[in-house]
Amino acid sequence: MARYETKIKEGAKPFLEQGEEVVAAIMARPRGWTQATASAGGGAAAGLIGGAIGNKKQQRNTDAAEQAGFELASPMALAVTQRRLLSLKVGSLIGLGMGGKIEGLVSAAPVSEVDSIEVKRLAAGKTVTVTVRGVPFVLEVGAGANAKGVAEALESAKAAA
Repeated sequence: MARYETKIKEGAKPFLEQGEEVVAAIMARPRGWTQATASAGGGAAAGLIGGAIGNKKQQRNTDAAEQAGFELASPMALAVTQRRLLSLKVGSLIGLGMGGKIEGLVSAAPVSEVDSIEVKRLAAGKTVTVTVRGVPFVLEVGAGANAKGVAEALESAKAAA
């Protein structure tokens, strides 16, 4: 289990309902964050254009999540419990499992209202498309994140509900 997943499971405890526990979790950001913050390796103009495109992607995904009644943070933890999908605000991610202290519950949706979580590989990570109440939004996660485990945990929670 990744260090961050253990940290999320422990840090989320104050924000859980009685008898609830985090089954699987990942650190994530709205899709577009990497592009928006990438260094301008192609020059200043390329950096400005790439940053603007990344910011637009982030905003589009944040808006879609809000339309679904599910708010995002950046950075955030996406966690699945036996009953809910959670968005948890986390502190700055330092890397190698450091940083990322859980700071609060941003949003929650009953697993019955989460249609799906789909994971796709990306060059240096993965994209996670979450569909809540019929509205999809996309997150980006690091290559080592157990995004598939989060998708499987959701399916198990839905089957048990």
